Amino acid sequence: MATIPARLHYHLLIVVVFILLLVPSLTAAQSRAFGGPQPAYARYLVDAAATPAVELYDYIVVGGGTAGCPLAATLAGPGGGRVLLLERGGAPSEFPALATAGGFVRTLAMADPAPESDAPAQGFTSEDGVPNVRARVLGGGTAINAGFYSRAHPEWFRGHAEDAEATNWDKPLVNASYEWVERLMTFQPAVHGWQAAVRAALLEANVTPWNGFTVDHVTGTKVGATTFDASGRRRSAADLLAFARPSRLRVAVRATVTRIITNPIDPAARRGRSPQPTIAAIGVVYQDRLLDQHQALLRPGGEVILSAGALGSPQLLLLSGIGPATDLYNLGIPVSADIPDVGKHMYDNPRNGISFIPSVPIDHSLIQVVGIPSANGTASYLEAASYIVPLAPELRSSSPFLGSSSPLYVTVATIMEKVPGPLSEGSLWLSSTNPLESPALRFNYLSRPEDLARCILGVRHVAEVLEGRALDGFRSAVGLTNRRGGSVRRDFRIVGTALPVDWKTNDRALANYCQQTVATLWHYHGGCVAGKVVDRNFRVIGARAIRVVDASTFSETPGTNPQATILMMGRYVGLKMIEERHSRRPVIPP
Repeated sequence: MATIPARLHYHLLIVVVFILLLVPSLTAAQSRAFGGPQPAYARYLVDAAATPAVELYDYIVVGGGTAGCPLAATLAGPGGGRVLLLERGGAPSEFPALATAGGFVRTLAMADPAPESDAPAQGFTSEDGVPNVRARVLGGGTAINAGFYSRAHPEWFRGHAEDAEATNWDKPLVNASYEWVERLMTFQPAVHGWQAAVRAALLEANVTPWNGFTVDHVTGTKVGATTFDASGRRRSAADLLAFARPSRLRVAVRATVTRIITNPIDPAARRGRSPQPTIAAIGVVYQDRLLDQHQALLRPGGEVILSAGALGSPQLLLLSGIGPATDLYNLGIPVSADIPDVGKHMYDNPRNGISFIPSVPIDHSLIQVVGIPSANGTASYLEAASYIVPLAPELRSSSPFLGSSSPLYVTVATIMEKVPGPLSEGSLWLSSTNPLESPALRFNYLSRPEDLARCILGVRHVAEVLEGRALDGFRSAVGLTNRRGGSVRRDFRIVGTALPVDWKTNDRALANYCQQTVATLWHYHGGCVAGKVVDRNFRVIGARAIRVVDASTFSETPGTNPQATILMMGRYVGLKMIEERHSRRPVIPP
């Protein structure tokens, strides 16, 4: 495979970033194109600066993301109570680039690590040196991601049930909760161009059978659902708030929770589950954009639910004095409950792939087609995307590598593999007691030999897909086979690191490739793992009236993409909580 020269590769990257910085007019055009009435969630919104200093609620949900929005909507629905949803970022309607798939790359490129930034994506880099992003907007990851939707593999539920302290999922309610999400958020994508070619290439590489369009996790090649509708407009978890009763829900944006307020439980009053809770939540403290402090307090029988994500939820527990006692003492944080596993067991699924500039123009496409070599989550998943970036005339004329014809585009196509699981784990810790700053963490990518072996096989699968005739049309002429002008050799114009030439037989070279090119697919999880930090009902072990409901409770990724299962989880736990509240089976609204 041909590789783009380093100088040209660098120049193209600079051009792409520069163009991304030049397109505020594009976002304004998107805003006009998608003009119309305000989103349904707007009726619930209030800036945190406008909220009272003290208020009472039945449920306080921290984090208006993938799990927090469906959870809050459910708890504020039939049989529920008065709910406050606290989101540290703004509303997605404030950022027009989030509305369409075309804004995906720009949103990631503009991710700002600064704690005081208002950008919808906050960048951070793990101690492994791998750049990453966390959402900072109502809707969470569903407001900034690639929109691919697919349910968990069945073994994911069974695996969790094997642990006596982990979740014992009610499968009929799981399915009903998935369906509730899917009625509003998911659509069947139109597959053409690059995605259609990848579909053919996966089947040619024997990633079979062909399963057509399905949200289920099944062996073979399939088309998953998308959260972009037929007009190209994104649906996010924030749209699920429309199911709440307006009189029961308040959504405060730009509200950063600084700590959970807890009281010790008198030993004589301890009762219920084992181990006995030693503390009880009575509310939270949050600050607004002006740094003024507010208190949201619980009514009798109320609960605080953390849905702040795999970084935010363990971080808030630690800031509240709930975690490893020694670490908290060293930071000067008073210990409320010694729970050693808070912040431990952090995972991120490694991504490795090949990107190239195709010889023909192709459409912009986010992930639609996936290859699942094994349905039980033991083999790497195969996915693809393509991006088109227009080049401005002044940038073309300044480049010695680019012509002056108009229009001109840089098109990049990518085929990638995602290591399932993974088994390699790291940890998260506080580098600061400032709740606006991201915690420090290390994932230890590919440190377990099983993960490295899966990556080797996954990258080999990617190479086999690229070898197929289905992708021949995307190869470029890279030179003559001899000096007399024989037949033109065609190959992929690789952007970045090329595969080893002996990839078919050299496992060691592929292992080096995996370790050198490892990146994230933004599917990190853990830190409040079920069975270690929370019990089977997602209650924090050793605490009363505190739950964690998000991907921080996962010890394994649920299939090709976690967003479907995290969305389902918010609805599922909300129904379970209402059932507990009324001591009866939940009524599932149509």
